Amino acid sequence: MDNSSKHIMKKLFFFSLFLLAGQFLFAQQNLSADILWKFGRLSDPHISPDGKTVIYGVRTTDMSANKSTNIIYKMDVKGGNPVSITEKEDNANSVTWRPDGKKIGYLSAKGGDMELWEMNPDGTDKKQVTNIKDGIDLFEYAPDMKHILYSRSVQVDQTIQQKYPNLKLDKVKGQTFDELNIRHWDTWNDGTYSHVFFASYNNGTAGNDEVDILKDKPYDSPLKPHGGGEQIAWTADGTGIAYTCKKMRGTDYMVSTNSDIYLYHIGNGKEENLTIGNMGYDQNPSISPDGKYMAYVSMEHDGYEADKNRLMLLDLNTKKTTDLSANFDQVTGSTIWSTDSKVLYFTSETNATSQLYAYHVDKSKIEQITNGNQDYNEISVGAEGKKTIIIGSQTTMTRPAELFSIDPVKKTDVQITFTNKSILDGIKTSKVEKRMIKSTDGKEILTWVIYPPDFDASKKYPTLLYCQGGPQSAVSQFFSTRWNFALMAAHGYIIVAPNRRGLPGFGQAWNDEISGDYGGQCMRDYNSAIDAVAKEPFVNKDKLGAVGASFGGYSIYWLAGHNTDHKFKVFIAHDGMFNMVSWYGSTEEMWFANHDQNGPYWKNPDNYKKFSPHEFVQNWNTPILIISNEKDYRVPFTQGLEAFTAAQIMHIPSKLLYFPDENHWVLKPQNSMLWHTVFYDWLDKYLK
Repeated sequence: MDNSSKHIMKKLFFFSLFLLAGQFLFAQQNLSADILWKFGRLSDPHISPDGKTVIYGVRTTDMSANKSTNIIYKMDVKGGNPVSITEKEDNANSVTWRPDGKKIGYLSAKGGDMELWEMNPDGTDKKQVTNIKDGIDLFEYAPDMKHILYSRSVQVDQTIQQKYPNLKLDKVKGQTFDELNIRHWDTWNDGTYSHVFFASYNNGTAGNDEVDILKDKPYDSPLKPHGGGEQIAWTADGTGIAYTCKKMRGTDYMVSTNSDIYLYHIGNGKEENLTIGNMGYDQNPSISPDGKYMAYVSMEHDGYEADKNRLMLLDLNTKKTTDLSANFDQVTGSTIWSTDSKVLYFTSETNATSQLYAYHVDKSKIEQITNGNQDYNEISVGAEGKKTIIIGSQTTMTRPAELFSIDPVKKTDVQITFTNKSILDGIKTSKVEKRMIKSTDGKEILTWVIYPPDFDASKKYPTLLYCQGGPQSAVSQFFSTRWNFALMAAHGYIIVAPNRRGLPGFGQAWNDEISGDYGGQCMRDYNSAIDAVAKEPFVNKDKLGAVGASFGGYSIYWLAGHNTDHKFKVFIAHDGMFNMVSWYGSTEEMWFANHDQNGPYWKNPDNYKKFSPHEFVQNWNTPILIISNEKDYRVPFTQGLEAFTAAQIMHIPSKLLYFPDENHWVLKPQNSMLWHTVFYDWLDKYLK
């Protein structure tokens, strides 16, 4: 071989090494819990007043520190390279543009308490604006920038020390109660309430003249436990504050959903109830930029928290209210006005997805803007000249949130952020399939089937039935750090996720059908879905499992008591109701229990006996993992303890995973890693 040939062979040798190295470098792997927590979680988009720039947050996790940090980015609304404008030490959140676009406001605890800060649009000149003892929870600029509003916690009810001043009980932690509302979600009632304040504001300086618009009143605004800034709004001229409040307390508060929207006039302190005639939830006021209208969402019936969320329009001059969704058999999500007040945009669930819709005021018409297998969550609307600019955060079952630019005329969308592209490029993708499966009554159930990466139809796979919580919460295109279908599939499981009876997006009648019938048609829907998919040759019928949380956990306990044919080989129940009688006596939102169980157990004992999973525990024959959390007051951890005790006494293979520092969800990063480890170890033990 001559030198030239040797040189060519040498080149080919090194080129082949380069290709092998490249294959190794870019080899894809399956999604794992560790990778799941490496994703940046994008949220809170806001378009600048001039319509040219969008700001948003990306939250990342430090697993060793067991905490997450939010950083604010900005980019052109058309896309491009995002630029960070805050640092990790800022941990900025609740970001928004000042109405003149010259400053960006955000909340940060960098100075100690959570306060309002401002910075230039390029992230320079960060300055603290408020200095409120114990900090604030949210804020909003008045449109004329003469005031700001914010919420913070205030002590209204007497403390134990105030009740018993002569006892000098400065170290006591005990509390006394003489009415309900003793605890909610994950917090005991300590006599503090969330109140709305306003104060003067002048070019980056907040005045010391704050006014508590609920002074000395034992009411919350926003509503606990999950209400936020969406429940409060300035009027267009900056002279009034519309706020959501449920002006009742104690036992009355816990059995009713009758909230209202009030308009407080900051000039004279007077207020009016704008929704006095409605007995269900009224919340989330959104004032049109021209000041003519207030849009809001409303439920008609008191005590029914999953009633149809109607889209309402109030004429602020005539006080006439119109139900814009009277002929729209879907629930309404978040709402936002166009800058010219001609269009009201809102999200709504349809066919197991969440899409963007528009109501045209002049045409009195609703039209669907987006379509496809995705969820649109947060939406921001702006304008550049006369052109409407819409940016929305979108998720799918296989991709975390990214921002998309939406054209409301062409009804198209284009992805403009790629926060997690480098991670996603290294992960194998799961196939998501939509199936329509007939239930026992002939009605079709939209069922998602998620396949493992590198799915091979010639093989047989263990398969999981996923049982949704809520009960009325759609199995849509969500991407979660907890119940993540792509992660389940990456572990080698086929996932069957039915939108059974009682889920929104298929008309209100379908949504209502679960009430008073927990163990009825919805359970037959579950069995219909898993039985249909199990007929496929690639499903291992001898390796079927079922998993779920909340009502999904209840579903697992129910299925465990009716698994007489040994169809399921393993169960996992997270924070599910087990004993409906003891659950009724220990949960907190009594309107929920009263509505869905047709009253308390002493008035309707037959329903509790018929549909309480503990009544069928003698039939248990299947290994079960039970997960329960100490700070879960919606489904107290004793429900899981009762179920675990029963399983152990009956010598059913069982395990209890208990978190003393979590509520209904598992939120802390390291707890999540343990949750996922135990979850998949349990499944693998019995299905692989």
